[in-house]
Formats: sequence, C-alpha cells, structure tokens
Amino acid sequence: MIYQDGLLDTVDRAAEVGRGDFYRRASEQSVAPLWRVLDGLVTATPVTACRPWRWAYRQVRPYLLEACDLISTGEAQRRVLVLENPGVPGQSRITGNLFAGLQIIKPGESAPPHRHVASALRFIIEGHDAFTAIHGERTVMAPGDFVITPSWTWHDHGSDSDEVVMWLDGLDMHIVNMCEASFCENYQGEYPVTRPYGASAAEVGSNLLPVDYKAPSQTSPILNYPYAVTREALYRLTRIRDADRWCGYKMNYINPVTGGSAMPTMTTSIQLLPRGFKTQPYRCTSGTVYNVVEGRGTTRCGDWTVEWEPRDVFVIPSWHRFTIESTEDAVLFSFSDRIVQEKLDFFREQCDPS
Repeated sequence: MIYQDGLLDTVDRAAEVGRGDFYRRASEQSVAPLWRVLDGLVTATPVTACRPWRWAYRQVRPYLLEACDLISTGEAQRRVLVLENPGVPGQSRITGNLFAGLQIIKPGESAPPHRHVASALRFIIEGHDAFTAIHGERTVMAPGDFVITPSWTWHDHGSDSDEVVMWLDGLDMHIVNMCEASFCENYQGEYPVTRPYGASAAEVGSNLLPVDYKAPSQTSPILNYPYAVTREALYRLTRIRDADRWCGYKMNYINPVTGGSAMPTMTTSIQLLPRGFKTQPYRCTSGTVYNVVEGRGTTRCGDWTVEWEPRDVFVIPSWHRFTIESTEDAVLFSFSDRIVQEKLDFFREQCDPS
C-alpha cells in the first residue's frame, strides 16, 4: 500500500497517540510493555557502571588515623572507611555485588559483638596482636592472614597491641540485600569465649575430621588462614609446575570439609606473580577486588593504567579485559562473587591467547 507523505505522517502520529494512551492506561493497572525496556534488561554483554580503580594505601592511611580521633568504636561499632567505586558513588559498593572497606583499631580498643546475615572476610594489612572472637572461638590476627566471619555468627574484635591494626573488610551485603534477606542483631555485654584457641584448626585443619563431625554451615570452619602457611603453599607450587599464562601461580582458599569455596558467596584467592611476569589479557563476569600483599607492579585495563605497591587495593569490574605485570615478586589477595555466578551457571571468562 502506498501513502502520500502527508497521509503517512498523519497515520504515524495517530498510531503514536494511540500507543501513548495505551501505555498510560496500562500503567494505572501497574503493568508495563516489555518491548519498551527489553534492550536494557537483557543486554548483549555485561553492563556495569563500576570503574577500575586503585586506592593507594599510603594516601588513605592518614584518613584512617584521623578517624580514630573523630569517632570511637563504641559510636561507630566498626570504624571503617568504605572503598567506594567512583562509578557508583554513595552506594557503598566496590563492585556491583560486593562491599569493601578499610578498618582500623587502636591499641587497647574493642568493638562490641554483633551478628548479621552478610558473610564477612578480613584480610589483615598492618599491625599485630589484634584478635577476633567468632562464635566463641578467639584467633589472633597478623598481616596476610585471611579471617572469615560466617553468616549469622556472633563476632567481636579487640587489640592487645601497642600499635594500630588495619585490615581490609569484604562483605556480600549487596547480594543479601538484593535477596531482601538482611538481619542484624547486637549482643548485650561481652560474648563468652567457649572454645579453646586453635579449636577449629585442630578439628578440620589437618586433612582429617572427627568421626562425629557435623559442619555448622556451608562456610569453612577454619577461622583464620595464616599467611605463613599460605605463602609457603605458593612457594611449593612454584617448584612443581609452570605459571599459568593468565594468573601466574594462583590458589583458591577452600573449605577443608567440602573441598569447595571457603565462603559460599565469595571466591577468595591468593596468587604469586614472579618478578617480570606479565599475564595474558583476561576478563570475566565476576568483579574482583585485589589487595597487594607483597611486591610492585602495573595493572592495565583498557585506557586505565596504574602502578601499585604493598597494601594498595584495586578493583577490576565485570567483563573488563586487563593484564597485570610485576616488577618484583608480587603476592595478591583477591575476592569476588565468582562462586555465586558459578552456582547459578552465570559465570563466563575469556582468556585471550598470547
């Protein structure tokens, strides 16, 4: 059918008016046309507002010290500076699904016990002789230690040190909130220590289990993965195999009871990049947070290039291709939401050839 231009314009305008009226009337019944929003809901590739970024520890550390003079642990409960991704300011997100912050505790301080549905990790950055008690068992924390707080377990912390102690916090709170499943509860008074020091390691830390052992949750029962043990494991790995082209020597922290991820909602890893090693380009759908334990190097992600040194934190968002190059032997701790994506069959990765 052939229309004159003027008639065609009239028909188009009439159709648009009819559609607009339809959309208005439909909205009054709380229904909406999928065809108007489908492209934004089902995207061809992952879409994130998060940006690759680095937090230089020597620049952030003075703010942590200043915070000690401004607010007590009693007022704040946990004295934490949130690592906010600049792509999503004000949302307390370092990636779309994860929270990260830097926490500080002064000599002699303690933080009150509480519990929450969100699982938490601590990776110790600076200081010695601070402790945390998790569900009645106490562990002492040192730099490089990876400490787990399982979901809905009572926990507190304090310091017997003569120096400040700082660590990286990582939580899955945004996953919990997405599921609208958050609960939090404060404990009145001091939570009792009911298990001897090293109890969890004695039960499950030697590739053996008591015959009547019953796992309390999906989270690893190991409270503290000491860096001395982790670093030795990385060294031994370098003696028996070649470095992977995309990640060097990388190992995941595991739950010794199940052999699976140490945490059910966050994949936690440690990797060694020998001096002068450069990874091949890689990207995946899990946004990943890195903390530099040892060494120096450079990360490149598109047009973004940054040099890093010990204690720095940097993040690579979902589906951003990147490389890492070490200028000296480097050890990186990382955590991501990969395990959640794997369980749901969402996870995808791309390892570019050399």
